[in-house]
Amino acid sequence: MVFKQLMGAFGVGGPSVETVLAAPHSRPGEYVSGEVHIRGGDQHVDILQVLVSLVTRVETEHEDYEGHGTREFHRGAIAGGFHLAPGQPYSIPFQMPVPWETPITVVHGQHLHGMNMGVRTELEVARAIDKTDLDPVAIHPLPSQLRVLDAFGQLGFRFKGADVEQGHISGVHQQLPFYQEIEFYASHEYSGRINEVELTFVADPHGLVVILEADKRGGLFHEGSDAFGRFHVSHDQALHMPWEQELSGWLQAIIGRHHHGGGHGYPPQPGYGYGYPSHHDPYAHGGHGYQDYSEHGGHRSGPGWGGVAAAGAAGLIGGALIGGGAEAIGDGLGAVGDFAGDAFGAVGDVAGAGFDVAGDVAEGGFDIVGDTFGAAGDGFEDIGDSIGGFFD
Repeated sequence: MVFKQLMGAFGVGGPSVETVLAAPHSRPGEYVSGEVHIRGGDQHVDILQVLVSLVTRVETEHEDYEGHGTREFHRGAIAGGFHLAPGQPYSIPFQMPVPWETPITVVHGQHLHGMNMGVRTELEVARAIDKTDLDPVAIHPLPSQLRVLDAFGQLGFRFKGADVEQGHISGVHQQLPFYQEIEFYASHEYSGRINEVELTFVADPHGLVVILEADKRGGLFHEGSDAFGRFHVSHDQALHMPWEQELSGWLQAIIGRHHHGGGHGYPPQPGYGYGYPSHHDPYAHGGHGYQDYSEHGGHRSGPGWGGVAAAGAAGLIGGALIGGGAEAIGDGLGAVGDFAGDAFGAVGDVAGAGFDVAGDVAEGGFDIVGDTFGAAGDGFEDIGDSIGGFFD
């Protein structure tokens, strides 16, 4: 008897627990419901409480350490203390709210690589090791979030991966101690100028904050940089907003083609904002009623979600080859232009001679803006004009 009690303290022959979810999927702001089934073991035991929680995988960063671990972000007791006899069955129904900021794990039926989410059940047993059960749950996007995701697909962006980062976003009110980043490879239009774009949602019952971060590609004579953008809209606004035009306008602005003017003829909306390259990083570490999980919502499935993994890999390879080659051409022409300008400046004893060459990858060409070559003699002036006309 003493031996059985000792083994029971180590969990041997103790009660078992299994959770059965009513549905293995949900959305932010909705609920996860199910039933916890407990069965007594070899001995009489006292159950202190039964708890259910939502857990996910979170990336952590410190000054000299990067890692990941399972993070619990919502927890609640569904039953208090009770006695459980040997072999006795005991079932507890439950309904647990899903926080509005819960990360998305599935889009158009495709699991987002890098994401893990589950419902964990804990059985606290007096004078014994606790019992646990973990059941996966899929979190689908809200219709307002899906509208943004589909716009990326329509623009030719390809899904790369997703993760959850520990920390808070500067200037954004968060309930949870982490945020999700959904990463896209740049479309062919922006290859060579932008490596990838990261998308973060921070939702609440009233609306949605959409945070964008673009990783601008560096070159031979300049370093890469990050550019940020932020949109704060209601859920209804997000559903009817021309996201394709807004995203295109933001991307065009950060690569310097033209200044933002509302994006392709659309006037600026209240609460919308574009971010430009800077050293300020906003990622400072430190029951909605929808029951249709088909995710159509009146919008077609955007390109890039039907074949998530394969399309993402293709976007990486194609973007790297096209972008790298085009940028190399632009940088090479820049070097030739600088050399020619210096040479004629020296021969003609010209002050301030030279010109800059800037490769415009998305347009597939380059622009040359040259200063007029001043020559000491008429002959040098004719030669300088000829060479300047050739480069123009």
